[in-house]
Amino acid sequence: MVAWLSQHVHLSRLNTPPWRTTTLLWLSAALVVSFVGVLLSALRWQRVLAALDLVASTPTLVRHYLAGQFVGNFLPTTIGGDVLRVARLSAANGETPRTVASVVLERLTGWLVLPVLTLFALMVNPGLRRVAPGPTATAMWLAVATLVALAVLLLLAASPWFGSNLSGSDGWRRFTGAVHLGLDRVRHRPGLAFEVLTVGFAYQLAVMLAAFLSAKALGIDVGWTAILAFFPVVAIVQVLPLTVGGLGTREAALVFFLHPLGVAQVDAFALGLLVYLVNLGVSLLGAPAFAFGNRRARAVA
Repeated sequence: MVAWLSQHVHLSRLNTPPWRTTTLLWLSAALVVSFVGVLLSALRWQRVLAALDLVASTPTLVRHYLAGQFVGNFLPTTIGGDVLRVARLSAANGETPRTVASVVLERLTGWLVLPVLTLFALMVNPGLRRVAPGPTATAMWLAVATLVALAVLLLLAASPWFGSNLSGSDGWRRFTGAVHLGLDRVRHRPGLAFEVLTVGFAYQLAVMLAAFLSAKALGIDVGWTAILAFFPVVAIVQVLPLTVGGLGTREAALVFFLHPLGVAQVDAFALGLLVYLVNLGVSLLGAPAFAFGNRRARAVA
């Protein structure tokens, strides 16, 4: 997909900005904000674990998250990183079903936060609908479809029928039962649910801010509300298991959404690659945790 896009966006027209102090500052800020996003995501995971009566220190979760992000950048979608996180934490606490449930519930918060951000930005900036009617309609329908799918999934998972018929002590029933139990506990503990969603919004805003700073580093003139409207949809699309680390999928989506706003196709393509490189740079911090964390987990177990 990257090779096909590079032939159609005319890379020869890419105007790389001169390397100035401001360019370095924008890139450095994007890296710092991305790392802050990792810290926030670990905190979100910790609050979900608390709802499931599981205790884990923030430094431990940060290490697992960095290791999972490192793996996720080299495998299709991000499921590989989630599997790694579950394996590492459950090796220490001996609670595999509830650990799986914590990761599932944590991911579900993203499917709520991302479309809400898109719909909020489109409401705040109605001019996007006039300038880019096609991308705006696509973003709106994808956001609504995501919320509807999430609502159906939550209603099914939280229903008593699901808990009584799919819960059990053997095989996959243990994991579905744990997810049902987690939803039930979060529903009856609104304080923790509020904490999880608050940190979830802060995390996704950090991700959007890192993309905005990356655009500034490339000299791309795109507004904050445009980033807030379209980047959440790009994040939803890029988790589809189509390419490694979302390469190609993310760039094609950015070309589709940003080109009608006056961003050259080659610049939108470059922005997607830079966002990936920023995430990759932060995830390299997880390489030591990935290499040596399994030994530590076995020792604790």
